[in-house]
Amino acid sequence: MKKYLFIPLLLVLLIMVTTQCTETKKEEQNPFFTEWNTPFGIPPFESIKPEHYIPAMEKGMEEQNKEIEAIVNNPEEPTWDNTLKALDYSGELLRKVLKVYYNQISANTNDELQKVQTEMSPKLSAHFDEISLNPKLFERIKYVYENQDKYKLTDEEKYLLENHYKELVRNGANLSPEDKEKLKEINQKLSKLEVKFNQNLLAETNKYKIVIDDEKDLEGLPQSVIDAGAAEAKAAGLDGKWVYTVQRPSMYPFLTYSKNRELRKKLYNYYTTRANHDDEHDNKAIVAEIVALRADKAKLLGYKNHASLVLEPRMAKTPERAYELLYKIWDAALPVAKKEAGMMQDMIDKEGGNFKLQSWDWWYYAEKIRKAKYNLDEGEVRPYFELSNVRDGVFWNAQQLFGITFTRLNNVPLPHPDAEAYEVKEADGSHLGILFLDFFPRESKRGGAWCDSYKDHRVINGKEEMPIVTIVTNFTKPAGDTPSLLSMDEVETLFHEFGHGLDGLFNKASYNTTYIAWDFVELPSQIDEHWATQPEVLNHYAKHYKTGEVIPEELVKKMDAASKFNQGFANVEYLAASMLDLKYHTLEAPVHIDDINKFEKDYLNSIGLIPEIEPRYRTTYFAHIIGGYDAGYYSYIWAAVLDNDAFEAFKENGIFDKATAESYRKNILEKNGIEDPMKMYIDFRGREPEIEPLLRNRGLLN
Repeated sequence: MKKYLFIPLLLVLLIMVTTQCTETKKEEQNPFFTEWNTPFGIPPFESIKPEHYIPAMEKGMEEQNKEIEAIVNNPEEPTWDNTLKALDYSGELLRKVLKVYYNQISANTNDELQKVQTEMSPKLSAHFDEISLNPKLFERIKYVYENQDKYKLTDEEKYLLENHYKELVRNGANLSPEDKEKLKEINQKLSKLEVKFNQNLLAETNKYKIVIDDEKDLEGLPQSVIDAGAAEAKAAGLDGKWVYTVQRPSMYPFLTYSKNRELRKKLYNYYTTRANHDDEHDNKAIVAEIVALRADKAKLLGYKNHASLVLEPRMAKTPERAYELLYKIWDAALPVAKKEAGMMQDMIDKEGGNFKLQSWDWWYYAEKIRKAKYNLDEGEVRPYFELSNVRDGVFWNAQQLFGITFTRLNNVPLPHPDAEAYEVKEADGSHLGILFLDFFPRESKRGGAWCDSYKDHRVINGKEEMPIVTIVTNFTKPAGDTPSLLSMDEVETLFHEFGHGLDGLFNKASYNTTYIAWDFVELPSQIDEHWATQPEVLNHYAKHYKTGEVIPEELVKKMDAASKFNQGFANVEYLAASMLDLKYHTLEAPVHIDDINKFEKDYLNSIGLIPEIEPRYRTTYFAHIIGGYDAGYYSYIWAAVLDNDAFEAFKENGIFDKATAESYRKNILEKNGIEDPMKMYIDFRGREPEIEPLLRNRGLLN
């Protein structure tokens, strides 16, 4: 018997050793399990494959669970160091993976990554719920919170402690065990639905295009827009034709210049009905369920509605205060929008057009009026906004304000081959951070523009780690011999996202954890837009791409005169979306929306939205309120009050005044997320913000 038993036991041992060796080999091949010996600790993007994410996430969750267990089972009295600091340091591997993962699924996704997203999203949600709902961990944090005077905490640590404790309460830490299970179930359902919403929207956005094969249908389009359409067609294997999509850099120029009203209607109608076609990519039922689940969650946590839950830690504090600001601007903007619509209808009538102005006509007639009234043609402006010149102008502007410099890096890993990398240095030459720029649309990239990071500033065991920031946009592509020529809106978008980038590069947070008020987060981005149109800045970067001629002063004056035109439309379409967002999220549980389209239409009619204007985002493609701006899309206008008022300080002292710039950097950018936002603002401005600069700059004062 012993002879026969020996052979199976030997086989078992061999299998165990082989399995361990295989697992070890897999870990060695997974970039997330190794130290990144890359320049500046940049992720080794070319080595990271879709199959690496799940094993790394699972191991990261496993490691963090062990770290949490060590914290909650620590027999010593809870302190900042053995509880809050230990918690902040936990999950290092998972954090490392997720920083890459979330950026890649936004800017460079594919079928394999979407499968990872579908599988791991509910698991990640459950993992973080287990931590935030861990009763032993909460008791330790509560003890530190209630006894904080015993510890010598810094101002940053006091701010983080207060916000972390209150966040745990809002996340259900005080719920009964039964209600905690209900909350976990809701969160996992929401996680799955949110992933499906975004995947549906990406599919809908990518699948639609209009194909033009008759040159007559190009009438009115500038050559640059025609070239862009030809390049898009060539990329789609349709040489000799012209293609226009519902990606904004493709759609908006077409809507602005095309004389073919039926094609404008066709393109815009699809854009405004994305994920609303009663097919496999329809988002109506998904949104209805998300809204209902969010209301249920708020009720479970003891709040009147989802908006009340979400806004509690923000500057607005309550949905009522957010509505108050929105209606104040709505009442100023709606009459202006009606006047603009009347001007367009008059032009249609004078031209003998036998039709009523519709939403798909707005861009076309706004451009015609701008040209007639202000003698300004966007096609005249674009040649002065060649992308590389604008990028260099953004850099130059930051250098004038803060003394920082940008050096192109050619031998570092890139998140995508299209991306550019820069080392950012302080005025004294010391390293400040890394900046990636990724400019052009592709099917693997979601629409819009955003700023994120692969690494944030922090101090770990006394060692300072510097940030790696990424800015992603969807700008007009080069076409043929024509480089990427930006619209004024795209120029301001680059300045906007760069403002977020400065926020990330200058931030001096010591910990992984920060608490940025969501209605304050757009201040650094929106204030940067103000420099884009200052004559001193324009004279530096706005140069004709063919001749090198600086933009003429007369053209700048016309741009300034026209800047307040169409502000009724711009504000109304945005405000309508913001109020629709709040309407959904002030519904009280139980919520049952049988018909999303009817709900949306009835509400927009009730606030007086004119039929010639669609909200900036309709429900089925309102990705902001699925991806973090739920009950918070108003934040842009809240922050606009701040940025318009804050820029007045620069105008009062000089737009490149060093003392003002230094105060702005020290009081806002360095402390964002680690200090109360109103305190930061008052420390910079010397008082609370005022709304008049916003209304004046947008031409909305009577």
